[in-house]
Amino acid sequence: MIERELNFEGTSPILYLIPTPIGNLSEWSPRILSLVEEADFVAAEDTRNASSLLSHFNLKKATISCHEHNEEEAGAKIVELLKEGKKVVYMSDAGYPGISDPGERLVRRCLGEGIKVSVASGPSAFANALVVSGLSTKHFHFEGFLPAKESERTARLHQLIKNEDTLIFYEAPHRILKTLIAMAATLGDRKAALCRELTKAHEEIIRGSLSELALLPEESLRGEMVIVVEGYFNHEEIDDQTIAFALKEQLEYGLRGKEAVKRVCETLDVKKNRVYEIYLKTFER
Repeated sequence: MIERELNFEGTSPILYLIPTPIGNLSEWSPRILSLVEEADFVAAEDTRNASSLLSHFNLKKATISCHEHNEEEAGAKIVELLKEGKKVVYMSDAGYPGISDPGERLVRRCLGEGIKVSVASGPSAFANALVVSGLSTKHFHFEGFLPAKESERTARLHQLIKNEDTLIFYEAPHRILKTLIAMAATLGDRKAALCRELTKAHEEIIRGSLSELALLPEESLRGEMVIVVEGYFNHEEIDDQTIAFALKEQLEYGLRGKEAVKRVCETLDVKKNRVYEIYLKTFER
């Protein structure tokens, strides 16, 4: 029989998971501040970032480092403290612990040791991006970060082609264009939204097709980003006008003819001969 005990009743110790701001510090709620204030220890993915955040709210707490490479060892220490009656909260660097961040193994360990786990509501980059994307929110698939290696990234995208749910990805600035090009080439030219600097002063939501997003100037894409992509649909073949427009954009960004043709081929997944023919017909009269 399953043993039941309300999270906030009984004598079992409890670990609190604390979401942290993804940009705007005022997103920390009074409840979160209260939980942190009452804690004896703050376990964190990066204690430097945690200390800086705590300092902003005039909170001084003993910290415990618990990150990807020491989660098992740190988890044992956290469990021991909780069993001794100490109050411990855990936070990752931005958003929810365990969502593309450490915390999953810590939760499993605590549950296995008879320690309850609760989470305070807070900021979430993927949820923010989904609801402002303009795409369907009825069903969605959170993928997080794709593999950095090109062959593995492409293979994973191929596995997602027939997924009809709205797809959500995280990506870093130094890989964003390669990822967008791979998405356009593999998933097809779907509707998408690129959300960057969410909740910060320079928040920007860029909506368009994957091919249009992949043609954006790289220097304009800064900060951590979320890509929201339309689910599977039977898209029509890309027409000549779309190819000509993509070439025009690349030429305006300063690429030379051959470079522009190559970039458009990669982005739209169109044969080079066709793109080059359109280039000659449209821009080399």
